[in-house]
Amino acid sequence: MRSIDFRGWMLLGAAALCITLPGAIAVLGGSAHAGVTLQERKLPMRFSWVACQPNCRGWVSAVGLVTADSPREFDEFARGRQLGGATIVLDSSGGSVNDSIALGRRWRSLGAMTTVGVTVQTRTAQGDRASIKPEAYCESMCVFLLLSGKARYVPEAARVRVHQIWMGDRADDAKAASYTAQDLMIVERDIGRLAKYTFDMGGTGDLLSLALNVPPWEDLHQLSPAELRLTNLVTTDAIAEVLPQMDNANVPVANVAAKPVQDRFVGKAMETEASSQPSKSTKTAEAAVPTGSVAAAPPAQQQQ
Repeated sequence: MRSIDFRGWMLLGAAALCITLPGAIAVLGGSAHAGVTLQERKLPMRFSWVACQPNCRGWVSAVGLVTADSPREFDEFARGRQLGGATIVLDSSGGSVNDSIALGRRWRSLGAMTTVGVTVQTRTAQGDRASIKPEAYCESMCVFLLLSGKARYVPEAARVRVHQIWMGDRADDAKAASYTAQDLMIVERDIGRLAKYTFDMGGTGDLLSLALNVPPWEDLHQLSPAELRLTNLVTTDAIAEVLPQMDNANVPVANVAAKPVQDRFVGKAMETEASSQPSKSTKTAEAAVPTGSVAAAPPAQQQQ
């Protein structure tokens, strides 16, 4: 059974990107850093803990596409770490719909906080120092991962973009493709799952409306500061609420003029909903990359 997809941002040289990356974050500058960041956003999501003492508590860097492996890999990453109330910094082009929902529920159960940014390491006389560049992207299903934070902050320079659910193997030429009744059933099923998750996480129907109005043959819609507040994606304009710091003068992410909004929290019954859903993943249309540790062969059409 084919599954639906969230159409990701256009892949640049997809075949060249089917490689594994080391866990460490490279120290690069200028356009070279931007290029590597783009490549990392198109590879399976990787998690790393960023220590920035003595100036802040640290955070989890989550970069790349959500795949069928991502929830399990996050569980392995979290094992032995005290991640309750931790901040997760996102830079992602989206990925698997149902696996993003499962991952988002894990993050909410931890009481995690979320923001958008790119982690960079800078060498100083006092040693390596970690900071966050706000010029980052959170697209497609990444937006719903952002929604999972109990507190959510989006810097002004970040780009948060949404679009419609679609059948991933036909998103490249969606108008010319044919669809079956089974395809329509899958679309409606996953829209229902996504809607429930959105409300469980404290989002509004405006987020679904904005996303589901953008077909795959149009550019992604970038949410304005007003829309970020309207959809409840932003809950605070204070970076210190998301990245608590011992030295508040050293704020690594740019401020954004956003008003606090009321959030709602998911109950235990809602947190465990993902365990009753099929474990098969859905993918972004252009993100058909292998989900294992080694990209050995071109991916096949998504089936479930």
